[in-house]
Amino acid sequence: MSLSRREIEALIPHKHAMCLWDEVLAWDAQRIRLRTGSHRDTANPLRSDGRLRALHLCEYGAQAMAVHGGLLAGAPGAAARPGMLVALRNVVLQLDRIDRLPGLLECEAEQLAASDASQLYAFRILHDGATVAEGQATVMLGPPPPAHLA
Repeated sequence: MSLSRREIEALIPHKHAMCLWDEVLAWDAQRIRLRTGSHRDTANPLRSDGRLRALHLCEYGAQAMAVHGGLLAGAPGAAARPGMLVALRNVVLQLDRIDRLPGLLECEAEQLAASDASQLYAFRILHDGATVAEGQATVMLGPPPPAHLA
């Protein structure tokens, strides 16, 4: 089941240019796969000095987690629990910047652990089939939304 950028924006708080993913390719209860060309956009809000550094791929991974959380919460417009990225571990970047990559980026993210308070994911970002970044990210979850919003 694929989802469009518009459907992704309905699931996460990131809107317009700050929504980094263009399409969900597939997902299930443990994993998600997404695709984007937003790294080539000269208006990408993560750019500085005309460059988009590979370190920002961690934000791409974190947004993949948010999209997955939104999908797990239910239909578009359903209230997912807010989260805050609190830790990155084992991050490996294969290059220094990504704005010059000509092809699309894909992300594979897998939920490794989840509790009422936090979630741990592994993410891998690929360009033309080659891994350009990978790591693990931990998100602390906020309180559930009020029952009338859920």
